[in-house]
Amino acid sequence: MLYLLKKLYHPPGTPPGTLVRHEHETHIPLRISLIDYDDASFEEREDVSAADCKLYLTRPTVTWIHAHGNMDLEALRQLADMFELHQLAVEDVLNIGQRPKIEAYDDQFFVIMSLPVTIGDEIHIEQISLFMGENYIVSFHAGLKDPFAPIRERLRKHTGKIRGRGADYLLYALLDVIIDQGFPVLEDYGEEVEELENELLASPGKDTLRHLHKIKRELLLMRRMLWPHREIVSLLSREENDLVKDGTRVFMRDCYDHTIQIMDFLETYRDMTASMLDVYLSSVSNRLNKTMRVLTIIATLFIPPTFIVGVYGMNFDRAASPWNMPELGWRYGYPFVWGIIIAITVGMIIFFYRKKWL
Repeated sequence: MLYLLKKLYHPPGTPPGTLVRHEHETHIPLRISLIDYDDASFEEREDVSAADCKLYLTRPTVTWIHAHGNMDLEALRQLADMFELHQLAVEDVLNIGQRPKIEAYDDQFFVIMSLPVTIGDEIHIEQISLFMGENYIVSFHAGLKDPFAPIRERLRKHTGKIRGRGADYLLYALLDVIIDQGFPVLEDYGEEVEELENELLASPGKDTLRHLHKIKRELLLMRRMLWPHREIVSLLSREENDLVKDGTRVFMRDCYDHTIQIMDFLETYRDMTASMLDVYLSSVSNRLNKTMRVLTIIATLFIPPTFIVGVYGMNFDRAASPWNMPELGWRYGYPFVWGIIIAITVGMIIFFYRKKWL
């Protein structure tokens, strides 16, 4: 069954900023990891508490705190108080299924991104929430897998420019990983669409139609959840602000190009599936027309013989009048009627063939 999107929300009338525990489907225990670095130093800690993160607030280095799993309310409150996270943004962290967006507060950005992942033959849209300040990033993810493993590896090995830049470049790197996750997912869709095209040309059936509708629903979901990424990256790359430096805006624009490419792929596959649905309906209609044509020809061929045998089935008595079925008294009357029937049928078949109705 298609996993569209799980949206968590408070009961109507709940005051804004209220934190309420939700039971997520993943049931992944909360794990908080911390990475603190600059160009000359690197420190990584796993399974830290929210209180442990407070020690790194006063350092001039960049601190990245990542909470993975079902968020514990007490830990979330501690992180919110420690980094002065806005209560409405913290509420959106708990209520997963939010539309991607970016909110600018006094001294921090709050970003919600949608991460498309495939599990088996199903598409899942997971929410990733990020807070960025002057020298820190706090990220939250309740999905099954951690998508940021390549970023951790780059930080450990000191490859690229990430260790020599600030928190804004780390934000770019995280956004780039989330956005680029759409490419392998869309590549899988490309293979599915190609298989469906071959199936449509060979022998389309109900399973083909069911598969087509499934892909159309998934592409519609992905478009709805990935389209806002363009607005987010565009704002970060073009609007003037103190948190994103000019040197990072160039990389943000490259990230924006990736969002454009993904949307182009999405629109292309949506158009292809729509046209394939038209081809399927046309194929079914053509098959029905062929069947109806064959049945019509068969019925037409039987109309003259039916008329003839109906006439000769009346059995008028010849004793009453010599005009009453004189053929009944002929020696070869029965073969004569059969000859007429066969001749008419063969003549109709030849006529249909020349008209290219057969």
